[in-house]
Amino acid sequence: MLPNVYKDQRVGIFVDVQNLYYSAKNLYNTKVNFREILKAAASGRKLIRAIAYVIKADVKDEANFFEALEKIGFEVKSKDLQVFIGGAKKGDWDIGIAMDAIEMAPKLDTVVLISGDGDFLPLVQHLRSALGCRIEVMAFGKTTSKKLIEEADSFADMDLSKRFLI
Repeated sequence: MLPNVYKDQRVGIFVDVQNLYYSAKNLYNTKVNFREILKAAASGRKLIRAIAYVIKADVKDEANFFEALEKIGFEVKSKDLQVFIGGAKKGDWDIGIAMDAIEMAPKLDTVVLISGDGDFLPLVQHLRSALGCRIEVMAFGKTTSKKLIEEADSFADMDLSKRFLI
């Protein structure tokens, strides 16, 4: 799935769960197969860490989903959904993902960012130019920032394989 994969690479995988969840729901009205995503992202290389970033929204089966992610092999980091006066809601991990990737970069050869969010463009640029990491992005191409695709060393379009959907 990902070109130029070398088996001795040390890999860190950072998954923006909300980004994938809403892309799969809006594009295909289905859910994401996180087991297949982890397998494709690691591609048989030395996995240092795989982190799934989630938002707790007190919805049905949420705890079971988080537990399933852990059983697959992800470290799960969660934070509560913010609800503002007036009912507006916000929940994202952009800064947390960026900080973790920057902090772990010296121990990694390759960073696999699993998100189509264009807000990660400065992170991708910094990880490559300042920290020397190879950057691979996996996401649904139809909902991925074109600039993020262009900036990555490689892009795996999850729209091209049904194995990433349940």
